[in-house]
Amino acid sequence: MPGADIVPDRAADLALLIAAAREAGQIALGYFKRDPKVWTKGANSPVTEADLAANHALHATLTTARPDYGWLSEESADTPDRLDRRRLFVVDPIDGTRGFIDGNPDWCVSVAMVEEGAAVAAALFVPAREELFEATAGGGARLNGEAIRVSDRQALEGARIAGPARHLRAMAGHGMDPRERRFTPSLAYRFALVACGRVDVATARPGAYDWDLAAVDLLVQEAGGTLRDLEGAPLRFNDVIPRHPALIASTPGLASAAMAIIAEAEAAHEASGPGAL
Repeated sequence: MPGADIVPDRAADLALLIAAAREAGQIALGYFKRDPKVWTKGANSPVTEADLAANHALHATLTTARPDYGWLSEESADTPDRLDRRRLFVVDPIDGTRGFIDGNPDWCVSVAMVEEGAAVAAALFVPAREELFEATAGGGARLNGEAIRVSDRQALEGARIAGPARHLRAMAGHGMDPRERRFTPSLAYRFALVACGRVDVATARPGAYDWDLAAVDLLVQEAGGTLRDLEGAPLRFNDVIPRHPALIASTPGLASAAMAIIAEAEAAHEASGPGAL
């Protein structure tokens, strides 16, 4: 592949991601709270005309600028050619589509550049809140141009938490203040709240995809946090099936304790059978 052995300019890659995320975000914002057309795909998952318009803009901007990079998006048909690419774009035009439809401002455009299974540049734009998160591998993480860090909390008691209902219930039973719970429909934004120190622990049920996670994985890491599965393993991207088990993003001081709680909650959920919440 031409140029495969050339180390790309990370600043140029990041600038490209930011520009693409901002453009797509403004397009999506034009549909927000304006009753966009909605369809159902797959297992009862919604997609709107805003998702498709934003995806079209992202694809046009990014693949024109980097034609040798692969492509993986929630709103594009997946093809196996991405598996042979050393570098690829991993994007979600609107992460948090259900919230977008409901008028919740916690949705975002998530864009990452992945190299050999790891995110190395990322932009996450939250148009309705005018928040732009960005990161490069080894270059730190920023929110609206200012450096961000995870919290320094070391104890579960009083920790601020975000996640699905069964995880919130489990963590609230271990000293975390239930008044400090938060459910955020966008998984990427939920984890970004850990990166900027607004939340101490955030979790995800099994089943998240690369496009939900690639950008925010880099953000959390570069902000000094951890994003791991329940066995403590880091995320890898661009596998044949780009899907992940239950996950936890947290400040390092809470990671082990939070993993134990969520592992117990997931085991209880599995034992309870289909349909349990």
